[in-house]
Amino acid sequence: MKQPILNLVSLAAMVFGCGRGTVYTQPPVQPFHALSATDINGAPFSFAQLKGHKVMVVNTASECGFTPQYEKLEQLYTKYKDKGFIIVGFPSNDFGKQEPGDEKSIAAFCEKNYGITFPMMSKVVTKGDGQDPVYQWLTHKDKNGASDNEVRWNFTKFLINEDGSLHTVLGSPTSPLSDQVIEWIEGRK
Repeated sequence: MKQPILNLVSLAAMVFGCGRGTVYTQPPVQPFHALSATDINGAPFSFAQLKGHKVMVVNTASECGFTPQYEKLEQLYTKYKDKGFIIVGFPSNDFGKQEPGDEKSIAAFCEKNYGITFPMMSKVVTKGDGQDPVYQWLTHKDKNGASDNEVRWNFTKFLINEDGSLHTVLGSPTSPLSDQVIEWIEGRK
């Protein structure tokens, strides 16, 4: 009997999920905390260090209409970083070629314009051929155990629970300071 319910949940997540913040309840198939990336300075970044933290993974771009969200992301990180919350930014040039720079110029832009202190990774591919393994996990149910998702534009936000399970996916227009994000961080939702 569970299978038809899960199929209905999966269908609802595909139809309504990304932009509306569907909450997922399935455990991951591949552990989120087993993933790794390369940070913006070329150093390895193990996701094992994220165990026990609520994590927001967000794909960023310096020349996008949503780029001002960097300011709100930094405000959110500054407020909650000592309370078990971390943001991991992944620059990407996948949408509108809005992140054309290299890692050095991206880091300089983030520091100069927004004072970014949360971890930024090297530029990645978030969809299609060459998709980064982190984004494979975020967008494929056979890896995350919750749902298939699509990165539709820059500043799509993936919320990951302390146990490494995918909580929800929020579309680009959703403010990092939205009630939905704050309530999740504070454990009220």
